[in-house]
Amino acid sequence: MLLPDNIHPEQSIYFNGAFVLEALREHRVMDLLDLYVRTKTYREMTMPVFVLCLDWLFLLNVISLNEHGRVELCS
Repeated sequence: MLLPDNIHPEQSIYFNGAFVLEALREHRVMDLLDLYVRTKTYREMTMPVFVLCLDWLFLLNVISLNEHGRVELCS
């Protein structure tokens, strides 16, 4: 859920996506697993939550995958 009404906001994809963006903002292009490790230094999250955050950010056109399969921040 992006903005759930029955759980704490810090467990939402909306909230956790901000930490993924913060990690990606430093390098702009990262491998998937490197981005996950970097994100976990900001906030502890499981891989499924991380992937849902990536899905959400991709749908918003905030991130994309380049031709080498690396996650990059859109400008």
